[in-house]
Amino acid sequence: MNHSVFRLTLPILFGYLPLGMAFGVLFATQLDFAWWIAPLMGILIFAGAGQILAVSLLAAGAGLVEVFVAMFVLNARHLFYGLSLLGQFRGAGWRKLYLIFGLTDETYSLLTSRPRGADRAYEQTVDFRITAFNQSYWVIGCTLGAVLADNVVFDSTGIEFALVALFIVLTLEQFKALGDSFPIWTGAAAAGTAMVVIPPAHQLIGAIGIVTMVLLLHYRRSEARRKDGEVSHG
Repeated sequence: MNHSVFRLTLPILFGYLPLGMAFGVLFATQLDFAWWIAPLMGILIFAGAGQILAVSLLAAGAGLVEVFVAMFVLNARHLFYGLSLLGQFRGAGWRKLYLIFGLTDETYSLLTSRPRGADRAYEQTVDFRITAFNQSYWVIGCTLGAVLADNVVFDSTGIEFALVALFIVLTLEQFKALGDSFPIWTGAAAAGTAMVVIPPAHQLIGAIGIVTMVLLLHYRRSEARRKDGEVSHG
C-alpha cells in the first residue's frame, strides 16, 4: 500500500519539497528564532502559504493576533473542503481528527479524485497515509531549508512558481477524474470577478464564496433535472 500511496503523492512531493525549503530559508534568514522551529511549525500548523505569510508578517513586526487572523482568513477555504468530506471521513475513528487537520489543497485534490473501492475502512487508511506522506514532504522541506539557510547561498527567485505548477497539475487530474470542465471555468471566472470587484485583502475569500454559490446552484439544478428524469421514466 505504501508504494502505491507514494506514487499517488509524487506530484505533491515535487511541489512541497522546494516550497518547504523556501519557507525554511525565509524563516531562518528573516526571523531570529532557532532553526528547529521551522519544521515544528510544519508539524503543528501545516499550512504552506499560511506559514510563509506568517514569516512575512512576523518579520514586519506584526503581533501574534494579527498573524493568527491573517492565517485564519487565508486558510478559511479549508472549511469548505472539510464540509464536503464529512461523509467520507465518517467512521474513521482516531484517524478522523488527523484527516481533518491535514486537509490541504493538494491533499483534498488527491482524496477527491482518486478511484475508491467499496471497503470504507481500507479507503480511509489510504486517505490517512496520503495525508501523512504529504505532511512528511512538507516537514522535510522545512527542515532542509532551515538547516541549509546559513550554509548554502542560492538565488531562490521564482521558486514560488512551483506552487502554481502544482495546482495546474492537480487541476488537470481533477478534470481527468470528473470529466467536467464546468468547475474549472467557474473557478477561473470567480477569481477574475474577485480581482475586479473585491479589495485585494479579501479577494481569496470572495472568489471562494462566488464559486461556492455557483457550484451549489449548479448542483441543485443537476439534482432537480435528475429527479425529473427519474419521475418521467418511472
